[in-house]
Amino acid sequence: MSKLINDCLSIYDAMQYIESGKYVMPAFQRQYVWSMEQIEKLWDSILLDYPIATFLFWHVDEYNTDWDTYFCNFLKTVTFDNKKQSDSINYELSSIKPHISDTAILDGQQRLTSLYLSLYGKSYVREKYARKRTVGGTIAKLVIELNNRASTEEEYNNKKYDIKFTTKTSLTQFEIEKLINPIFQNTETRKTAICDIIKNIPTDNQEYADFILNKLCSKIYDEKLVHYTEILEMEQEDALEMFVRFNSGGKALKPSEITMSILEAYWPSARTEFGNLLVDSFENFDTDFIIRTALMLFGNVEKTNINKEIAEKLKNNWKYLKIALLNLKEFLTNVKIDIARFSGSWNVLIPLIYSIYYNHGFKDNYKAMKTYLIRAILFTFFQSGTKGKLQKLKKEISNCNYAITIDMLNNIYELRVTDSKIEDILNSEKGSRIAGEALYYMSHEWLNKELKYEQDHLHPCERFSDDNQKPLSIKFEEWKEWKGNRNRLANLHLLVGRENASKKDLSLVRYVDDMTQEQKKMFYERSFIRPSISLEFDNFGRFYIERRKLLADKIRALME
Repeated sequence: MSKLINDCLSIYDAMQYIESGKYVMPAFQRQYVWSMEQIEKLWDSILLDYPIATFLFWHVDEYNTDWDTYFCNFLKTVTFDNKKQSDSINYELSSIKPHISDTAILDGQQRLTSLYLSLYGKSYVREKYARKRTVGGTIAKLVIELNNRASTEEEYNNKKYDIKFTTKTSLTQFEIEKLINPIFQNTETRKTAICDIIKNIPTDNQEYADFILNKLCSKIYDEKLVHYTEILEMEQEDALEMFVRFNSGGKALKPSEITMSILEAYWPSARTEFGNLLVDSFENFDTDFIIRTALMLFGNVEKTNINKEIAEKLKNNWKYLKIALLNLKEFLTNVKIDIARFSGSWNVLIPLIYSIYYNHGFKDNYKAMKTYLIRAILFTFFQSGTKGKLQKLKKEISNCNYAITIDMLNNIYELRVTDSKIEDILNSEKGSRIAGEALYYMSHEWLNKELKYEQDHLHPCERFSDDNQKPLSIKFEEWKEWKGNRNRLANLHLLVGRENASKKDLSLVRYVDDMTQEQKKMFYERSFIRPSISLEFDNFGRFYIERRKLLADKIRALME
């Protein structure tokens, strides 16, 4: 049974404990994420005599930590981006000496880190176009204005004191970090030091400057503002459970952040390893992609949280998972599918990784793997019930000796090719995800990934907008049908963006007539149009029916 101690101490005492290494953070704590404004408002709240909430500490010793239990030291430097948001690198991981570092912070690390950085650390502002997450930049100082410029406006949630970060200080601005000096700790020497400071302040503001500096010193040294509960005799797994419980009820942590925290408790370098892989090979993918893949490989993908067993399996098999991910990338390259398309829809890739990881002969199975991918995308397989469907595929792939096969796909109703599903794809309209995906997979063999393609009408949409443009030979019922089909797949193709902009509302027949013979041949092949079919607008009805049949055959062939 854990024991609790409730106590309080001054900000200075807490900072000294951080400086000496007594206070550390467990490896499962998240990154420092506060902005400059949040730090400014923390100090403003302190000066306004607002409570800064309670802190939760965990007492650690040789009895409740193992040799591979990692902790983090507090940041001594932080870099803010040009929007004044922290995006610093990871806390530094280290093993601890329990006789020195005996207190881990379970709740309050953002506040304590902010106070520590303000008084003992360095803050940088990165240049606007500097590379993201690089360390350093222009030094910013946290200062308080000693001229009383208090506004008469009482705007909600606005700072009441002029306290802010700045890269250029004036004579009337005092750097708060200067208060960490022995002369301010003693009330007698403090008085003399403050008198020396305010000599440079205009006479009518010296009283205010004296008041604000004395109040800051009192808040840092004299008052016991850090109220905390310390838990004794608690094991790491219980501390982790408490951390998750503490953060899952509010906005402090997202579920994915809690999952990463749990993972880092058992594998402290997980975030770094993930980051290296994602930057090198899976740009714009996120850590959730790897977490869910790990659940697919080593656990139950229907469950959200990583547990100790899965975390250790992921850590011990990380090099093999990296190989599987690189093999996935190689597969997509070989079948001429751009991996960047999946950065926001990566669930569809996880069954492929599962097969690749456990099936050493997967390279003989490229055709079925590609078929699965196209069926899953065009049939919107993962539109709902994602985790249950992943678990179902895991079972089916396992039953096929970890291979993806056409027979296996046909046994899953949602992945079985049917006439109605083909009809749904053909009825998709311009701008829809399905129309875009269908056009991409019918054309991906020749698309240049360096170019940007757009969905374009073959027969221009504007031609259907006015009933006065109805061909004389066409009845109104047929004209109504034409208008209903103008945005559908059989009147769409992919066109490079700049060419689409220049084409605008040019008639199809005129657009093709302006081409060379070689360009015409390429156009008919890539747009799936028979050269014998008339491109005149008056022939739209037959053109639409003929091309719809060709597209149906092409889509069906992609799925076999």
